[in-house]
Amino acid sequence: MSLSLVRLDDRLIHGQVVIGWVRALGATQIVVVDDRVRANAWEQDVYRLGVPGGLGVSFQSVDEAAINVADWAKLPERVIVLAGDVETMIRLCEKCAAITKVNLGGVHDGPDRRQRLPYVYLTDREADRLRDLGAGGVDVTAQAVPTEAPVSLESVLK
Repeated sequence: MSLSLVRLDDRLIHGQVVIGWVRALGATQIVVVDDRVRANAWEQDVYRLGVPGGLGVSFQSVDEAAINVADWAKLPERVIVLAGDVETMIRLCEKCAAITKVNLGGVHDGPDRRQRLPYVYLTDREADRLRDLGAGGVDVTAQAVPTEAPVSLESVLK
C-alpha cells in the first residue's frame, strides 16, 4: 500500500476521514496506530462501525506499525495511517524513515492547549515536538479536508 496519507487526528476514524480523505485519495485501507486502541477489542469494534464495506481497517501498536510502514509504502494499494495524538505520531515517525509527510487534522482543545488553527490546538510542548519533527526532515502541514490548501507548520506555529 502506498502511504497516501499519514494523519494526526484525535478523532481517528470519522466522517471527514472516511468521506473526504478516503474518497479523494482512493484509499483502500485505514490503519489506526494507537497502543491503547490496539489493546481494546471493544473500541476497535466501535471504530469499525464507521467504516463502509470494501474499506479495510486494522489497528496496530506503534511498534507493529513501525515494522509494516516500509512494506506499505512499496505496494500499489493506498493506505491512510491515523494516529490520535502528537506523541504517538512522533514515536511512529522516529521509528519509520519511510514517513516523510504528516498531515495535521483535527487536534482539539484540551488542558494547556491553545488554538493554532480552527481545527488545531496544541500545547507548547506539542508544538515544539512537531517543530523538531519538521526540522528532522518530515514535511508537516495542516489540512482539514483535501479540498483545502495545506498550511505549513511554520504558519501553524506562529
